[in-house]
Amino acid sequence: MMKYILSLILLTSVWAQDSTPADFWNDYSQEEKIAFINGAYGAIAKLKSHHRAEVRKQFLHKNNWVEPYYIERFYEITDEYRSQEVGYNLKIIALHMDAFYSNSDNLNIPVMEALRVVSLMQDGEQKKANVRLLRAQHKYN
Repeated sequence: MMKYILSLILLTSVWAQDSTPADFWNDYSQEEKIAFINGAYGAIAKLKSHHRAEVRKQFLHKNNWVEPYYIERFYEITDEYRSQEVGYNLKIIALHMDAFYSNSDNLNIPVMEALRVVSLMQDGEQKKANVRLLRAQHKYN
């Protein structure tokens, strides 16, 4: 029995190592991909909204308060994960994610990082997207 459990653990760990973020993405149907993107976009928007509300509450009574740079930078980073240009047509993002993972250099890049690169590209931020892509390819390959 113990040999069976150990062999199962070994096989599971070997199989898990062969799975890539691209495999994860490609196993989804088109509807599931769109739902995933919708969920990611919704979570990012909600986090940003809650953060803004908390910052407003904290400094509501301080007339001389100036929002620190790191807060604005946080908002800029969260916006990189959501394409403003695409709006609610998330099928476009899903199709571009499919194209992203069709490149063998991108197979190991995590889905959220891929979403960031694709969203930046859709918003016309090619230079920033290319820098993010090259960094991700270097880090995950």
